[in-house]
Amino acid sequence: MKVALNTQIFLGALLGITLGLVFAKLGPEAKATKQGIYFCGLLGNLFIDLLKMVLVPLVFTSIAVGVANLRLHSQLHRVWLSTLGFFALSMALAIVLGLIATNLFESGKGLSLDLFHNAGQGFAAKQMSFAEFVASFLHGLFVNPFAALAQANVLAIVMFALLLGIALVVGGDRYRNLLQLMQEGLELMLRLVGWIMRLAPFGIMALLAQLLATQNMALLNSLAEFVAVVIGTTLLHGFVVLPLLLFLVTKMSPLKFFRGSREALITAFATSSSSATLPVTLRCVEQHLHVKPGIAGFVVPLGATVNMDGTALYEASAALFVANLAGIELDLAQQLIVFFTTMIAAMGAPGIPSAGMVTMVMVLQSVGLPTEAIAILLPIDRLLDTVRTMVNVEGDMIGSLVVQKWVGKD
Repeated sequence: MKVALNTQIFLGALLGITLGLVFAKLGPEAKATKQGIYFCGLLGNLFIDLLKMVLVPLVFTSIAVGVANLRLHSQLHRVWLSTLGFFALSMALAIVLGLIATNLFESGKGLSLDLFHNAGQGFAAKQMSFAEFVASFLHGLFVNPFAALAQANVLAIVMFALLLGIALVVGGDRYRNLLQLMQEGLELMLRLVGWIMRLAPFGIMALLAQLLATQNMALLNSLAEFVAVVIGTTLLHGFVVLPLLLFLVTKMSPLKFFRGSREALITAFATSSSSATLPVTLRCVEQHLHVKPGIAGFVVPLGATVNMDGTALYEASAALFVANLAGIELDLAQQLIVFFTTMIAAMGAPGIPSAGMVTMVMVLQSVGLPTEAIAILLPIDRLLDTVRTMVNVEGDMIGSLVVQKWVGKD
């Protein structure tokens, strides 16, 4: 009897958690722990590298083909507006939820920054003002497409593929051979994804085992309240707010959605990378949730770059947490600055593990908080990154379903 891939991934996740706890119990100096972490690192990195290998051609072909298949200009316009509208709405709700929860629980009050003084010595943050960040973000949208492809600059690839897709729409039948070639390239990439996913249970097992075995539990205990607030709020957004939006718009039950998206959500949790999970996300959206390839190929890759609900929620909560640690009270106006800065910072964060730590500096600077305090978040960031990435990916999948409903069946 053949076991379904979803079941294999779930069993792999359970085994990975068990192995990680065993390694943590044995201690980092045990020979079995060192060898286990080494082999888990090899297997986990192999799985992520294989996903990254197909990432660039998959993003390029999926967006270009997705836009080109939206033949009617009015439909293209509606997809654009619907996609950006949903992304802005979902991230705004996530940020507000994070701010409310952190204000309510007052996470960080009573702890001393002196406890983490040594942690900041090895962390060098790039100082960047809000205006500089916006200028850098816009500048990064339009670069040499060949350089973007070679450097895996996903945001620049998205923009070039988008413009190319629009050109294919405007050109019509004149470029049908090029469109057919790109469609065949997309099908080829999806076939490679199918092969890579056979390793998913083993890769996810290795990644989870390595994560649990190497986590700094001592410092995590000191930040337990903040961790609980962030994880609880992120899960509330992912399991209540987003499914409620989906149900209100499409009438799809949350149970049906989670059944179809489970494969991508578990992969996102294990890899902490929405970009690395992108091939799996596209597979779930098109094959399990039955979103049209033209919609999925546009919404999901774009969402993996700019739609970061979990990251936005975390950065807003972390800003208030650092303010509490520093003994600084942020008024409503300052929290509004955090709101808008967090949204832009989350959109600019690449879909790689712990990418939000880079843009977090800008959020802290926007309200005059000490950027050195970002070192407090480093020991727990990897753990929180798993949960927020899962919600990021969930938002992309729900976004594709909502957009498909909004633009109509034709």
